[in-house]
Amino acid sequence: MNAFARYVCLSACSSMAIGFAGVASAQDSSGPVAVTESEGLGEIIVTAQRRSENIQNVPIAITAADSDALATARVENIANIQAISPSISFRVSNISSSSANVIIRGLGTTGNSRSFEGSVGVFIDGVYRTRAAAALQNFLDIDNLQVLRGPQGTLFGKNTTAGALLLSSANPGLGDAEGMVDLGYGNYDSILARAAASVPLGDSAAFRIAGLASSRDGFYHDAATGRPLNSDRSQAVKAQFRVDPSDGVSIRLIGDYSLSHGNCCYATSNYIDGPTQPLINALTAGLGLALPSTDLGDFEQTLNHEGRQTTEDYGGTLLATFGLDAGELKSVTALRKFKVTQNDTDPDFSGADIFTLDESFSSRFFSQELTYNGKIEALGANMVLGGFFSDEKLAMTRDLIWASQGQAFWNAALGASGVPANTAFAGPGQWAGEVMGGRAKSYAMFGHLDFALGDKVNLIAGLRYSIEKKQGSFANSFYRSAVNDVFRLLGIQPGPAYDASTTDKALSGTLGIQYRPIDDVMLYATYNRGFKAGGVNMDANGAGTLVNNADAFNAIPAPLRAAFFPGVTAQAPLSPVYKPEKVNAFEAGAKIEYLDRRARTNIAFFYYDLSNIQVAQFIGLRFTVLNAKSATDYGLEVENLFQITPALTLGLDGTWLPHAQYGVDPSIDPALSGQRFRYAPKFQGNATLSLDQPVTDQMNLTARVQYQYSGAQFINTASTTKRGSSGVLNANLGVKLPDSGLTLEAWGQNLTNKTFATLSFNTPLQTGDENAYLAPPRTYGVRLRASF
Repeated sequence: MNAFARYVCLSACSSMAIGFAGVASAQDSSGPVAVTESEGLGEIIVTAQRRSENIQNVPIAITAADSDALATARVENIANIQAISPSISFRVSNISSSSANVIIRGLGTTGNSRSFEGSVGVFIDGVYRTRAAAALQNFLDIDNLQVLRGPQGTLFGKNTTAGALLLSSANPGLGDAEGMVDLGYGNYDSILARAAASVPLGDSAAFRIAGLASSRDGFYHDAATGRPLNSDRSQAVKAQFRVDPSDGVSIRLIGDYSLSHGNCCYATSNYIDGPTQPLINALTAGLGLALPSTDLGDFEQTLNHEGRQTTEDYGGTLLATFGLDAGELKSVTALRKFKVTQNDTDPDFSGADIFTLDESFSSRFFSQELTYNGKIEALGANMVLGGFFSDEKLAMTRDLIWASQGQAFWNAALGASGVPANTAFAGPGQWAGEVMGGRAKSYAMFGHLDFALGDKVNLIAGLRYSIEKKQGSFANSFYRSAVNDVFRLLGIQPGPAYDASTTDKALSGTLGIQYRPIDDVMLYATYNRGFKAGGVNMDANGAGTLVNNADAFNAIPAPLRAAFFPGVTAQAPLSPVYKPEKVNAFEAGAKIEYLDRRARTNIAFFYYDLSNIQVAQFIGLRFTVLNAKSATDYGLEVENLFQITPALTLGLDGTWLPHAQYGVDPSIDPALSGQRFRYAPKFQGNATLSLDQPVTDQMNLTARVQYQYSGAQFINTASTTKRGSSGVLNANLGVKLPDSGLTLEAWGQNLTNKTFATLSFNTPLQTGDENAYLAPPRTYGVRLRASF
């Protein structure tokens, strides 16, 4: 069955709807979603153009969801974001600071790298987050989410070549005291408790406090001990103070702190067995440990290190709005810290005790944005003018340690090539310490104009000038002195130390036209020039391998050099700098309401022409960043929402990507040259049926059934490994007491318990072997939500 036939089948069999339960108040224009009640489907008010307007009048492809819709769709954090739009997906592997990837329309910065931010900008309360992992923590007191597709540089922050996610916290109300409680329990001992309360402080000020506590056992369990793996425990708090000292002036201070910890995230599944798998099994059995099941659905792994991870994310945001006679001036100031530490991890991803590592990542981030929203009456134009500055400091370390079976592993692995035992030294103990640092400064000026040419036509134009300064460094804080160290003889490490920098300057912008031929129909066409800065690859091999480190290479005794590097001489260090990514994005779309506004269809055709697209790769022993010279990405999105009855809503969303492909480029990995993007299936679709049916004057029956389909796709940036298509069935059933604000529901995700990989990677040290992270198995539970 082809993708179009599947879409038709989904249309006939089930459906998708983003149900905006209740009415959200648009309290400011920094990002709220409001749903106004009316005949048929209510209006959805968004702020994608920095002003409040009906989503059907905005010439941007947008998906929006308020807090009730997010709760119903079980979008507790960014991990399940595909539940609200098939155009967007998320991947993460062993350490979120380096591997959290958001993909929109097949485009996104994919792979594992400490160095760069994503192509999809994540903004929380107007503050740009350099790592998508900041949205991986459970959402706390989030009022709404907007997904903007396509480059957004003339309106928001930075690094939005693929799109932007806008998350906004609930705004403290100046009226009566209010609050909410959200409690849930599910299998895998999953517990989630959230609460928030706002208290007015006189007529012009209010205080709001919110807290969260959650815990979940991991889906994997250890075959040897039975303990759950990839578990998580989290706590978070958010406090807000709002004061409106006079008409047109509003000041809001937000402070938040979150902490999570667990034995994360090295439990994976053997996906493709390489030639070393029998050796790994023998070493595991030699320790008296059980081998994990080869059935992916058993979610079994054997690990011999604890794998402790701690993630901290905290900071403060000052939002200030000043009403002026001709417009409004807004300031967003933020200072944030994001830290991830991992200790005693198991990076051979197996029960064999080969090696372990400790790793840390720390980001200190300051940003300041000023925007002015106004009108040019003589031109009939809405105007946004803005300036943006950010300064991020990065500090990272790694300590690498050969474990009890490191020597035995290398004796056997190298022995297969005829190398005598113990020629290469991998005895127990630390063999390397790495220190990496970086800094990124961003400066930008941007403007966006929307001209009304009569009642039916608008012209949109915008420009952005960006200056991006990046610096990165690497040095070994320690490297074991043994001249026959195994990584020396393999020619991998120690790589050369470096301290490099790069500056990119770019002019980007947008040009578009919007036409409303009749009421309830809006047509648009846009061109966007997107830009994402280059940077410095911060890795032990960022400037090359051992051969690029002349002092270390020449220190190897001549007999060993002759045996392992015949005819090779030392070379100069390589440049660790990678180039900026650019995109020419063309889009044409239509937003249509019909059947007395009981039906809504939004369609977007898009074509992206990309140059120097950035790809991160893990190639088994080291991390690289490369630029593919060219790529093209085009397709079609369709979003449908139908009100079948006043209580029953049907929606169908589909994203078709017939072409999302790197150009033929002999300078990049053959696994990528001329190949399709990773995590970019030709078709993805969501289908859901939502019910909110009054059964008495005091009670409503609520239900939701969703089917998510994703086509076959490549899932490894360093190989051509592909997974087949997959489909997931989700459902909710509950009761709601509208007058009291109480909802009780039972829910289930992946009810048919489908097992499939979300991403795979080349297993460290094991050429030809791949491990994979799997999508969650069947989960279910109950949830109680109440507002007052």
